[in-house]
Amino acid sequence: MTVRATKRSAGLLLFRHTDRGLEVLLGHMGGPFWATKDEGAWSVPKGEYEADEPAWEAARREFQEELGIAPPDGPALPLGEVAQRNGKIVTAWAVEADLDPATIAPGTFTMEWPPHSGRVQEFPELDRVAWFTPEEARPLMVPGQGTFLDRLAEHSG
Repeated sequence: MTVRATKRSAGLLLFRHTDRGLEVLLGHMGGPFWATKDEGAWSVPKGEYEADEPAWEAARREFQEELGIAPPDGPALPLGEVAQRNGKIVTAWAVEADLDPATIAPGTFTMEWPPHSGRVQEFPELDRVAWFTPEEARPLMVPGQGTFLDRLAEHSG
């Protein structure tokens, strides 16, 4: 019997306070599968890491890779872990910072597209980044990640 290791991701949920109230920064997943989807297609900027890498370091590295800009400094609020429907465990921290979405330069990934075509194409990790109130964000987020909004609200109420 083969035991499959659980995939783990770590990320940073940026938040800010504006005249609209609390806002969080989410990224829309890039690539052809997500191109026409909105609900369930936005995520905390995050990425996978191996067991020998500390989750905090992975979260900061993945922020840089996904957005193409350095992660913000400042106090980090641990938001814990959530399990997504696909079984992946996501660990996140909230960091208060303001970021202009126009400044991102997302990393890319390659995949065969269309499937079975033999053609490999490059796509952005995130094709859009935007600020949302928690109420706007919740239906857009990957199922399971909404828990991070609840945990952030507990600490910033």
